[in-house]
Amino acid sequence: ASRELQENEEIPALMAFGDSILDTGNNNDLISVLKCNFPPYGMDFIGGKPTGRFCDGKVLTDLIGIIKETVPAYLDPNLQSKDLPTGSVISMSDQLKNFKEYIGKLKGVVGEEGANKTISNSLFLLSAGNNDIAIIYLDTPSRAFQYDVPTYTSLLVSWTSTFIKDLYGLGVRKIGVLSTLPLGCLPIIRTLHGGPMRFCGDNANRAAQLFNSKLLAEVNSLNSSLPQAKIVYVDVYNPLLDLIKNPVKSGFRVPERSCCGTGLFEAVILCNQLTPFTCDNVSEFVFWDSAHPSERAYRTMTPPILQDLKKSFS
Repeated sequence: ASRELQENEEIPALMAFGDSILDTGNNNDLISVLKCNFPPYGMDFIGGKPTGRFCDGKVLTDLIGIIKETVPAYLDPNLQSKDLPTGSVISMSDQLKNFKEYIGKLKGVVGEEGANKTISNSLFLLSAGNNDIAIIYLDTPSRAFQYDVPTYTSLLVSWTSTFIKDLYGLGVRKIGVLSTLPLGCLPIIRTLHGGPMRFCGDNANRAAQLFNSKLLAEVNSLNSSLPQAKIVYVDVYNPLLDLIKNPVKSGFRVPERSCCGTGLFEAVILCNQLTPFTCDNVSEFVFWDSAHPSERAYRTMTPPILQDLKKSFS
């Protein structure tokens, strides 16, 4: 059974492991073509600076990070020891190695007992599946030949489960596991798989739904098998789908294209200062680039997510 959390327990730090919807800038320091540390990314961030967030401003991690204005990337060379006790975002590549390194540094700052307490009381966010399904599976034909959708989604859930067990072995006790976004409705997927009318891609959404249902079942199973853990499934699929299907209700005007460029396919390097047609009213767009929501979309989605997390972990 999962451990009941006391009402007066505080969450000293927010840690996030994730794909690009949680990343606050780790990609800047990795060898990768998927970078966004250049304008117009970050135009609505503090100081209007690109930080490596795949957004015009703040991402989910920043908005859920109740205890800090923004959550730094662990690989940021400017990360200071004073930031360690309140958390950071750790890249999915070499993530366990980085996390063990983080624990070692944390012990150097607050001592072993303080580090153990920080780790066990901190909230850990985990996001996986978005890039794996939308980029690696749907747009890599060899992957689809290798695995069908049920097999591939089971494989992804198995990897996620193993990662959660590894975190548990390192003392982590409070984990929020994010569902995927409605991947078929990302502007890039509409363009590639939505036909001439650019409808949401059914196959992509079905794959996301299948992954999410298996992930929810696995979270329930892990809560039973890891006795001191409290693991919560965090639905981001339906809140974003609601913005896409009912944009006017939340003050959005454009749910099917992104702000950057034509809004049909531009992301990462294709979304740059020279990209023509970028909008000047991003607050009306659900998507910033063709694969990532805008800060305003994240802000609109966050309150119910935050409420669920507070209820689960307070």
